[in-house]
Amino acid sequence: MNILIGIVVVIASIVVGYLWHGGNLLALYQPAEVVIICGAAFGAMIISNPLSVTGGVFKSAGALLTGSRYDKGYYLELLSMIYDIFNKARREGMMAIEGDIEEPESSPIFSNYPEMLKDKHLMDFLCDYLRMMIMGSMAPHELDALIDQELEAHHEESHLVPSAIGKVADGLPGFGIVAAVLGIVITMGKLGGPAEELGVSVAAALVGTLLGILLAYGFVGPFSAYLEHKNRGEAHCYTCIKACIMAAANGMPPQVAVECGRKVLYHSVRPGFRELEEQYRTKK
Repeated sequence: MNILIGIVVVIASIVVGYLWHGGNLLALYQPAEVVIICGAAFGAMIISNPLSVTGGVFKSAGALLTGSRYDKGYYLELLSMIYDIFNKARREGMMAIEGDIEEPESSPIFSNYPEMLKDKHLMDFLCDYLRMMIMGSMAPHELDALIDQELEAHHEESHLVPSAIGKVADGLPGFGIVAAVLGIVITMGKLGGPAEELGVSVAAALVGTLLGILLAYGFVGPFSAYLEHKNRGEAHCYTCIKACIMAAANGMPPQVAVECGRKVLYHSVRPGFRELEEQYRTKK
């Protein structure tokens, strides 16, 4: 929603200010300039990125229209789920949760949390490290290092798409200048003609510069920053899971292990201690 609000504010501010000064909106209608700028920027993105990243840029369009799912309600569900699985492991032994982590979809614990089950990467991350804890072949500090390595690789991969979009934003003002120079070249070919025709041609060239700067700083750059924020929220979710896993690996009881995960969350999404206790009782 904030993306749509921001787009409306940017466009409305520019249009109102332009009309206030007596501008003519039709003078800004230059589809040829749009083709030059956007087409060149798209081509440069194809050149500079693997096809998987370019495809990810288009897939990210849907993420721009949705807010972050990592809110307080999400973490209440996540921490409650982790508590349930740790509690079973403590009461019945680590081997008792082997069936749960091998087939999460049919697990009586995980099936109580359908939203978590939809996130395959999250479930794989959690179940993989629970499986390693069952094996018991790694010391806690070795497990800690391995989780850090996986998270680092995941965060680097998630940064590829926002970085590609950010580089497009950096290049758009330059392509706006390219469009403007091409417009001036056309204008120079019309020297000696009517002054009105020269004025229209120069205006069209200047619109190219305007569009390049506006698209870079008003839309594409902010889109990249928004995706970075969403990826940061996802990264913090995995940091929370890691804190829970490491606390359990070091022998802490389930409620304390989950509390360790709760404490690393941002204040804006961190559920309260009593809220989490109420969630436990509700699930029971």
